Amino acid sequence: MSKPIVAIVGRPNVGKSTLFNHLAGANISIIKDTPGVTRDRIYAAASWLDREFTLIDTGGIEPDSGDVILSQMREQAQTAIDTADVIIFMTDVRQGVVDADDKVADMLRRSRKPVVLCVNKVDNFTKQQADVYEFYSLGLGDPVPISAVSKQGLGDLLDEVIKYFDPDQTEEEEDLRPKVAVIGKPNAGKSSIVNALAGEKRMIVSDIPGTTRDAIDTVITHGDKEYIFIDTAGLRRKAKIKEELERYSIIRAVSAVERADVVLMVIDAVEGVTEQDAKIAGIAHERGKGIIIVANKWDAVEKDDKTIYRQTEKIRQTLSFMPYARLLFVSARTGQRLDKLFDLIDVIVENQTRRIQTGVLNEIITEALALTPPPSDKGKRLKLFYATQTGVKPPAFVLFVNDKELMHFSYLRYLENKIREAFGFEGTALKFYIRERGEK
Repeated sequence: MSKPIVAIVGRPNVGKSTLFNHLAGANISIIKDTPGVTRDRIYAAASWLDREFTLIDTGGIEPDSGDVILSQMREQAQTAIDTADVIIFMTDVRQGVVDADDKVADMLRRSRKPVVLCVNKVDNFTKQQADVYEFYSLGLGDPVPISAVSKQGLGDLLDEVIKYFDPDQTEEEEDLRPKVAVIGKPNAGKSSIVNALAGEKRMIVSDIPGTTRDAIDTVITHGDKEYIFIDTAGLRRKAKIKEELERYSIIRAVSAVERADVVLMVIDAVEGVTEQDAKIAGIAHERGKGIIIVANKWDAVEKDDKTIYRQTEKIRQTLSFMPYARLLFVSARTGQRLDKLFDLIDVIVENQTRRIQTGVLNEIITEALALTPPPSDKGKRLKLFYATQTGVKPPAFVLFVNDKELMHFSYLRYLENKIREAFGFEGTALKFYIRERGEK
């Protein structure tokens, strides 16, 4: 089941990043070797009252001139409207309602998306009550006063946000068709691949139950099986600045990845793999999705007998944080190897939901420990008592140890490789949680 997406929109210096960081809090998991996980986080996992959601900071407005700020705010708001289930519209009580707030509020009202109006920098509600009431003029309902810096009012704000979440999303859960997100940089050929796969059977679906975003869903039949392809290309609007375009493409990738079982990470084989590709791929990796790296435009690449090996090495090097991902060189224009995608998707969906019996899993772990004993630190050696699988999509494992500080990431990677050797799991990330005995 996909998590709801909550986007924060607002003018420069109203406190969006402060709010984002406080709401995301300890839920941000920094994975050092994953590109795209930087201090300038665009998205993060967050939760409130046991409701999990993905938080997006649309950000990126540079104070230049009034006209530029307004146009960039409109772009921001449109991105939020396209991708979010709920929008937090952030304003500043000290500056009051300004022209840009009015114009963006008008866009948000027309979108009919749920909007929670948030008035920041309210350090004393009793004294600033009249100033807060001014924001009723925006026509977005009751303003929620907060102080992001001192964390006041954040609970009230989140109470309003989660009111708009679908309480059960049962309809979406019942749809068992594999969901495939097609992500990548603009012009890598995402839509071309979807069109080529769909052929004459193309069917645009915009009212898939449980989806409120305006992503384009295409139902494609292959053999006797249906697949839902989620293509974000139709959502992209031209941005004047390259950094903005990159930011928007990442935000849209987040919304597509949230709903998917398997992700096709499309790269341009002529241009070669880039750091921006690594950032976008990092989203799917962090969320534990099944991943196929699709190198498109292979027909346009000048080749010799070593080209495919050089390209493979470069792609694997740049995307080294996801060695489990399958790699396929295709051409949307000629149809080369596209038919192999469906078989790969089926294999990865199966791997994403594979369960390993606890006894068999512990046999493999015991054998791995015997082959390469755990390292010791200051005379104390890691002991691994027991392992069990706790979930699927992605497959998740808990390892019970004597001291989790002794579990070095390199040894955990060794254990992961042994589990993969024994059970496959190709194309999908695996999640590991280290616990000490007696710890929940």
